[in-house]
Amino acid sequence: MEASAPGRARRGRRRTRAAGSPLSRAAVLLFLSAFLVRVPASVGYLVRLPRSFRLTKDSVKIVGSTNFPVKVYVMLHQKSPHILCVTQRLRNAELIDPSFQWHGPKGKVVSENSTTQITSTGSLVFQNFQERMSGIYTCSLEYKPTVEETVKHLYLKYIIYAYREPHYYYQFTARYHAPPCNSIYNISFEKKLLQILSKLVLDLSCEISLLKSECHHVKMQKAGLQNELFFTFSVSSLDAGKGPKPCTDHNCESSRRLAKAKNLIERFFNQQVEALGRRAEPLPEIYYIEGTLQMVWINRCFPGYGMNDLQHPKCPECCGTVPSQTNPTGTGLSYRSEGCTFSLLCSLSCVE
Repeated sequence: MEASAPGRARRGRRRTRAAGSPLSRAAVLLFLSAFLVRVPASVGYLVRLPRSFRLTKDSVKIVGSTNFPVKVYVMLHQKSPHILCVTQRLRNAELIDPSFQWHGPKGKVVSENSTTQITSTGSLVFQNFQERMSGIYTCSLEYKPTVEETVKHLYLKYIIYAYREPHYYYQFTARYHAPPCNSIYNISFEKKLLQILSKLVLDLSCEISLLKSECHHVKMQKAGLQNELFFTFSVSSLDAGKGPKPCTDHNCESSRRLAKAKNLIERFFNQQVEALGRRAEPLPEIYYIEGTLQMVWINRCFPGYGMNDLQHPKCPECCGTVPSQTNPTGTGLSYRSEGCTFSLLCSLSCVE
């Protein structure tokens, strides 16, 4: 049976691209599925067609200030920067008989486990940072500038936030001309489409997820009532090491891989239009409707995290933890998670 609106799929065609690329073959394969899935003669032929630098690197060291608390951002489950118990002025100065003492939300901090370490020079370092480790940390420093001078005291305060990368991905919607909504061939087409899309982005360590699949009756101007499939799916990045080809260079960053995946998906749908334009036969009953592919970039915090542009005006699009005003120990504030995942840009202002 010939499709009811062939002109809709053909309007505004682009010039045919060079054939032979893997992507072209994928589009053609999907198109040829029309001839692999057959329906009764009364229905006709059907087609079912997601940072190289991290704050947690050892090279990053953060100094304190006697004028204000210094904010420190540590990625969850990563190693923290070295948090120094000195100011910028004292960082390279000679200190005689220095004595360091750290206090955190639970009291005095000691190097008694594998997650917290105080170095011989008084730096605080966290391993495998957890959200419960967030809070206000203070360091008391006693030292002599010279042997002859009296002991001086320094009190520094740090606010340490746990942060995580936001969950970002591309969300696509596309529409296909379809047989009656109760047809079993719509289900077969959905599976075939997802298989092809997943294969397209597999080598980029990205995955395709179907968010919604619906069939609706659409009244077309001068074309009567027709059935259309509405697909909503997302492409998101996996950890770089989880794909079939683990990679370690800057091209493995999530944003780069997602951008490549987006381009492949857009080309794939464009090539379906080109394949239809080359057909001499009537259109199959299931085909992509040109111009219906839409894409939205989603950047959203995980549950338990949010954004607070008042608390962090220098990084309004970041997410992280927010302190609660309780002080059970007298040595620091305990923290509760209310929102936020802080990006690296927020933390750069804390690094000296």
